[in-house]
Amino acid sequence: MDHTRYEGIERREFVKSAVAIGGTSALTACLGREASQIERTSETASATDDGLSVPRPDDPDDRPAALHHWNDYLVRDGNGNTVLPRHQVVLGLSYTGSVPPTGAEREQVRAALETLDRAFRWGVGDDAGAGVSTGLLWVLGYSASYFEQIGASVPAQITTPESLLSAVDEDPAKADDFDAVLVLTGDFGSIPLAAEAALWGERDQLNGIDVPATLEGVFERTTRRTGITGKGVVAEELDNDEVPEDAPLSMGYRSGFGDNQATEDAVTIDEGAFAGGTTLAASRLHIDIDRWYEQSTEERVGEMFCPAHDAEEIGDTAESLGNSSRITREDAEQIPEHAEEYDRIGHSQKLATARDEGFLPRILRRSEGVATDVAEGAGFNFTSIQPDIEAFVAVRRAMNVDEYDVDVSAENHGIVDYLETRGRTAVVVPTREEVALPVP
Repeated sequence: MDHTRYEGIERREFVKSAVAIGGTSALTACLGREASQIERTSETASATDDGLSVPRPDDPDDRPAALHHWNDYLVRDGNGNTVLPRHQVVLGLSYTGSVPPTGAEREQVRAALETLDRAFRWGVGDDAGAGVSTGLLWVLGYSASYFEQIGASVPAQITTPESLLSAVDEDPAKADDFDAVLVLTGDFGSIPLAAEAALWGERDQLNGIDVPATLEGVFERTTRRTGITGKGVVAEELDNDEVPEDAPLSMGYRSGFGDNQATEDAVTIDEGAFAGGTTLAASRLHIDIDRWYEQSTEERVGEMFCPAHDAEEIGDTAESLGNSSRITREDAEQIPEHAEEYDRIGHSQKLATARDEGFLPRILRRSEGVATDVAEGAGFNFTSIQPDIEAFVAVRRAMNVDEYDVDVSAENHGIVDYLETRGRTAVVVPTREEVALPVP
């Protein structure tokens, strides 16, 4: 028996469970399991009293002003595609502070968030080419209900979650009633866990840095969602033997190709009160994994990408595609012909119909994690960033069956028939300087 491999799987399973449970006990246990791996990865780290010993930034201020600028601080695969952090914690928050927020409360939130910046590198920091990140990447965004609650106008770039759901022909009852959304991500589960604990007063130190302020009294955690992504971990999480062992996502294929992601500049708000920031669409989905894998490989490739594409050229997990999805303008234009010839059309070719005039994507994926906090089934956290929520609506509507005048059954119409929305919301993400309780 390969004991090393067995122990690795055991550790991953343990860490995944600890992140899902949360709290100080889970963090302590998680640190114990990840300590040796962190030590091997972090030669420049020094021991700390709080047990979390990863490299701290040389200059905490040397990081992008835009919280959504992650690309230069992400691990890259062999083809140059960005690789999202393995562990994610998505927190739905309720604002419990003053109306409007006081200067003291804004300073409290600013100090709490600055602690994260002093304690952790921004992703891989300046360690370009790193195979694993010992840092933290996070975003904090505010919903329409936050602005309504403090007596401010809702930013033009977002809308209420009910309106968002209606705009994409989904049930408004699935709206997530959050005032804010905080996303914490890291390759080591103990990093987002420790960050969360420090923000709510459960740790006095964070990676050897004193914690001077928390979010207590200002934000209450109302919903906590966790997820994982990456080769070798997704198949372990899902109760289906057909999921490829190396699949980075539950439906089997990679998705973050260089040609199907908007640039960070393209998703940045260019004017107004939130110039330099972005918007975040946060969703919890459920995937009918069993029905998806009842199909043949050719059927899954056709519905995920394009029915005219050769399944053998795609590969079991799309690893053969390199940094390109190989979806062309012609694939998008030929949906009627493909529907008639193959009796199916692909998810990627449908999304391509929502690209801009230059055939460039309009949204940038920021998490596609298999949920680890669900008792059964295949939950899925999906977050994307875009300059305004109208861009998300356009892309999501491109998935809908009734957007196309073709005679193809719903089950062969991309992947939309395999997805069920359990929750959605939209938030505006200010710049790092303005992120502490914005009052436009």
